[in-house]
Amino acid sequence: MLGYLLKRLLYALPTALGVTIVSFLLVYIAPGDALNAVAPADAPAEVIEALKVTYGLDRPLPVRYGLWLARALHGDLGASIATGRAVASEVVSAVGNTLLLAAAAALVGVSLGCVLGALAGYRAGSWVDRLASALSVVGVSIPHYWLGLVLTIVFSIKLGWLPAMGASPGGSGVWEWDVAHLRHLLLPAATLCVIPMGIVTRTVRALVAETLNQEFVVALRARGLGPSAIFVHVARNALPTVLAVAGLQVGYLMGGSILVETVFAWPGTGFLLNTAIFQRDLPLLQGTILVLCLFFVVLNLLVDMLQPLIDPRIARA
Repeated sequence: MLGYLLKRLLYALPTALGVTIVSFLLVYIAPGDALNAVAPADAPAEVIEALKVTYGLDRPLPVRYGLWLARALHGDLGASIATGRAVASEVVSAVGNTLLLAAAAALVGVSLGCVLGALAGYRAGSWVDRLASALSVVGVSIPHYWLGLVLTIVFSIKLGWLPAMGASPGGSGVWEWDVAHLRHLLLPAATLCVIPMGIVTRTVRALVAETLNQEFVVALRARGLGPSAIFVHVARNALPTVLAVAGLQVGYLMGGSILVETVFAWPGTGFLLNTAIFQRDLPLLQGTILVLCLFFVVLNLLVDMLQPLIDPRIARA
């Protein structure tokens, strides 16, 4: 068990290093100039050179990466070119809002997916199976931004039941656990939960249907075990795979919510990425991408560590 955990940790370290390289280089592939955010198009050449020196853009790319990585290891992600504020403080605030939104969407999506998938697996070929399969296909096929716009039109504009934008009534972006703030969370969470619901439904349905046809389930029934006891065995066999899929979906929700957060003006990492892209704010863009990618790596590491606790065969393999 300990050897398995150490091996997964050693695998995560080069992955994290690769993430830092990709996060740093990715923003330089896109066209445009980072200095456009702070200098006008007709700025004199000496002003442009002075700005390059200020932001370290006059140095070779490997040197810039080394200095950036050294500062990042100490929690310093630089300063935003557009606003001058520390990137770390802006990213931390945005990550908290995105994590809240992703957790709410994952909780609803994974729970519904497990229930629908289990029902479909136990009733394979019935109308329940066809209905759950149809819902899963719709869930993975429908565009996030389109669903967000439809929900906004229906529940905010037409009915006036829920707010359309922001994370708080006053627009401050500071979260509090009360009814007013939860109303702001409902629409974006409902928009984000459809894809994990569809993917988990299809995964659980396939696992349950396959497990029910295995020989050990037939043997359990022959021994006289009831449906509830058999369900426990089926769930234990399906849980490691479901946990891995759910972990991936939470990671995708953290990094793939840029359009949804833009539609609902939710002050998270997706909204921050969108702002950084349009402003060509390289430090903010690099810092946000780095934090999201590292979160994905850590989340997968946690899932890898939890799986052998559920199924010891994984560690022995």
